[in-house]
Amino acid sequence: MFCASLPFQVFANASAGSAERNFVQVDGVKLAYRELGSGDPIIMFTRLRGTIDTWDPAFINALAANYRVIMVDYPGVGYSEGQLPPDMVAVADTMAKFAKVLGIGKFNLVSWSWGGALGQTFLVKHPEMVNRAILMGTNPAGKVEHAMRDDWFELAVKPVNDLKDEETLFFEPAYEESLAAAKASHDRIYARAGVTEHIPSSMNVFKLYFAAAEKFHEDKEGIRKGLTKSDVPMLIICGDNDPGTPADNWFPLVRKIPRAQLLIMPRTGHGPHHQFPQLSADYIHAFLKAEL
Repeated sequence: MFCASLPFQVFANASAGSAERNFVQVDGVKLAYRELGSGDPIIMFTRLRGTIDTWDPAFINALAANYRVIMVDYPGVGYSEGQLPPDMVAVADTMAKFAKVLGIGKFNLVSWSWGGALGQTFLVKHPEMVNRAILMGTNPAGKVEHAMRDDWFELAVKPVNDLKDEETLFFEPAYEESLAAAKASHDRIYARAGVTEHIPSSMNVFKLYFAAAEKFHEDKEGIRKGLTKSDVPMLIICGDNDPGTPADNWFPLVRKIPRAQLLIMPRTGHGPHHQFPQLSADYIHAFLKAEL
């Protein structure tokens, strides 16, 4: 079941910190989203446990200077109703329907971490809907050689993460400039009231994420092979010290993807766009507007 949304021009003058929360029905499930800016649409697929609240406002505002930016909560996550499907393909199908609810037939995809795995699945399963794809802080489909660090995973599933956790989860604690960026990003995100209350915190929900990720790396759907046959231009952005999804896992594959580019940002970890919000948005804008 689809229902119409408000015209996106209503949100064009908002900022990431003040953009209103809105809802649409997709297959009878109410999904939450925020949007701001105007221009070609970008839909954002977020990380494990991420919500529409947990994108860095500086990054979103920088993107929204040139684009209509749409952040969405997956079913059963954040402010959305329902339950997260334990399967990337099912979530990708829901995101395709979500875009169509908003009257969007084709869009630019910006995805991060678990959402980057979802993004890969989406662009293989729904290539006609993707103009260009940005994959940030994520592993490629199938088996990978370089595993996440155990200490990183332990922090990732804590019920609540504080700034100290975020320094390891998303930044690079070895460098003072990265620690300063972590605090600045944390302060921007948590300036909005109630962020923590809507971040998934129960093992029951975590298991749904894990089940979907396990299937993604089993790759019975052939997503890895699909990437090598895809004509969709892709920009892959990695931190050089990502303990969760090491950039090295892309090296065997990136040359086989016809229109992929790999960008590794220095002295940062799993969230390069949170450490370098404006620079990341500038790279993305250049990629989206380039003649390829």
